[in-house]
Amino acid sequence: MTPTPNPAAAPKADLLNLTRSELEAFVVEDLRQPRFRADQLWHWLWSRGVHSFAEMTNLSKDLKAKLATRADIIWPEVDVVRTSRDGTIKLLLRLADGERIETVLIPMGEHYTQCLSTQVGCAMACTFCSTGELGLTRNMTMGEILGQVMVGRAHLAQVGLPTVRNLVFMGMGEPLMNLTELLRSLETLGSAEGISIASRRSTVSSVGIPAALKILGDSGLAVPAISLHAPTQELRERLMPKAARVPLPELMASLDAYPIRPRERVTYEYIMLGGVNDSIAHAKQLVRLLGQRRCKVNLIGYNPPPPQAGVTPPYRAPEQADVLAFEEYLRSKRITTFLRRSMGQDIAAACGQLKLLAGETVGDNRDGNGD
Repeated sequence: MTPTPNPAAAPKADLLNLTRSELEAFVVEDLRQPRFRADQLWHWLWSRGVHSFAEMTNLSKDLKAKLATRADIIWPEVDVVRTSRDGTIKLLLRLADGERIETVLIPMGEHYTQCLSTQVGCAMACTFCSTGELGLTRNMTMGEILGQVMVGRAHLAQVGLPTVRNLVFMGMGEPLMNLTELLRSLETLGSAEGISIASRRSTVSSVGIPAALKILGDSGLAVPAISLHAPTQELRERLMPKAARVPLPELMASLDAYPIRPRERVTYEYIMLGGVNDSIAHAKQLVRLLGQRRCKVNLIGYNPPPPQAGVTPPYRAPEQADVLAFEEYLRSKRITTFLRRSMGQDIAAACGQLKLLAGETVGDNRDGNGD
């Protein structure tokens, strides 16, 4: 005799890890509820930021009880909060399996931009990036990626600060190496009934993976920012040996084919390393590479990792005069160029510094200043 399946024994669904269509299928097919219940749930999850079924006041008592046995709403747990002197906030988050990642909230006038991680660690091992020293542990799920947004917004609301309006997938990990979950996340972000962050406010930072860029471009879900950091193939091989396995001509061809709207441009990120890639000669090489392409360049000063006994940083920050001369040369050749201010350096939250909060424990400095 075949035993009757016990629904209570089935793994619970993580509702934050369901797209809009997947949530609807769960509600209609698994819970045997009318379709409009999925709309209600979606609103509670993503618009209201509720992570307790008891708070969903327009659901019946029976449905809430059923949800409690069949589903979970899993937010990352906040282990540590550090606040920079410039207002940048770094959150160390613990995922359901105990792995930890970081997300950064950057003040931008009347709102915040949030820097999102997409992987636990990173496999790219760029020589100037602290995250690359961790290696790759695993990809993150959509629920874990977007859970950072929910936690970030909740923290800002709790301390009376403006909310998150812009997102950059520029935290730990290479987003295009987690393409499936990235696309699911971007699709969910654009839902008018949910988080409602438009594609023009979402930027995906990548070292450049042509096949994945093609898929991202076809989706129309985000604007790319390419971690270039070197104007020649030879120098890129020294600085970013794994990324440089894609030759620069192939990478540039894939970006030339990227579908961008009339007012959009491909962004190239360029970390300036003192004495390595910051000379006028390098600026001239960069102009030759970018040519007449519709682009803009973000110049970013190198952010050394936090001091460690006996460890010498692999590079030094550029001289301000060299940065300004580099910028002036690019602009003289009609390349739109911005100097990006490094935010959160005093709490190791700046570009290239994310490497978990070494030496800190759960609950350490949850609302203090990172001095």
